[in-house]
Amino acid sequence: QVQLVESGGGLVQAGDSLRLSCAASGLTFRRYAMGWFRQAPGKKREFVAAIAWSDNTTYYVDSVKGRFTISRDNAKNTAYLQMNHLEPEDTAVYYCAAALYATAQAMAVADYGMNYWGKGTLVTVSS
Repeated sequence: QVQLVESGGGLVQAGDSLRLSCAASGLTFRRYAMGWFRQAPGKKREFVAAIAWSDNTTYYVDSVKGRFTISRDNAKNTAYLQMNHLEPEDTAVYYCAAALYATAQAMAVADYGMNYWGKGTLVTVSS
């Protein structure tokens, strides 16, 4: 049974940092591109960042470029999202997703079919 479990969310102030983790089990992690998505209250889920399975190429939504960094550790079957200089607009439930043999940019496509999703972790940024 495949599981993606996010952790690391919480309540922080604007300007603070958080690191989210996505621990994967039940799949051959190194074969999957990993992505982070978020859904703010009353809004649609949006792409945040992704990292390719093959060469660790990364891709970000413009609003987080320079502030967020996605990475992965294949030995630990874990993907990370380092979030710096957090803003109130970053408040959302953050989800990780896995896509078999995908490129990072492909995961940003609105209707791209992810193979697996986590259940999310809440990030709240106060002003």
